[in-house]
Amino acid sequence: MKQVKETIYAKGLQIGIYTNDFENEFISLTDIAKYKSDEPSSVIQNWMRSRDVIEFLGLWEQLHNQDFKPLEFEGFRQQAGLHAFTMSPKKWIEGVNAIGIVSKSGRYGGGVYADEADLLNVVLFGKTAKEWRKENPDKKGNIRDFADLNRLLVLANLESYNAILIEQGISQENRMELLQATAKRQLKAILGIEKKNLPEK
Repeated sequence: MKQVKETIYAKGLQIGIYTNDFENEFISLTDIAKYKSDEPSSVIQNWMRSRDVIEFLGLWEQLHNQDFKPLEFEGFRQQAGLHAFTMSPKKWIEGVNAIGIVSKSGRYGGGVYADEADLLNVVLFGKTAKEWRKENPDKKGNIRDFADLNRLLVLANLESYNAILIEQGISQENRMELLQATAKRQLKAILGIEKKNLPEK
């Protein structure tokens, strides 16, 4: 992952966002977990023990990762929630060959990161960056480079709103519904303003 970082702020906390190719953004779970405890790694590991979380992470990988290991995932899913079950980002990544969560080491920028860019891509453009590249092999750049100004404006708003929803602990599934409704409402409002301001023929 390249050292390209942006920072968002939620309740006084700095939350890092990294990108590896200017398409896939990863939000710092470690920074978010600091809101609950001064031992964020323990918070993340406890979060990852839940069956709901394991099933969600597994579904994401099945949709986005051709090299995902379903048999290893099934083993984790069966154990999830049991008292003896433990999970960590490293164990998950190595166990199922995950790409949706990455673990970085280092004094600056170390931590655990989750992919959020494709959530917003699906909300606003109806497809992931990978799907867009597959459909447009001759185009250079990424899906957002070919977006109109209206969608880029809404995208900026959605990124801020998504950060607030993450800070509130809203699940990704529920965030997608809220973000889709917001995107639809904002695009409709922008188009309404444009039509109102069009010169009369």
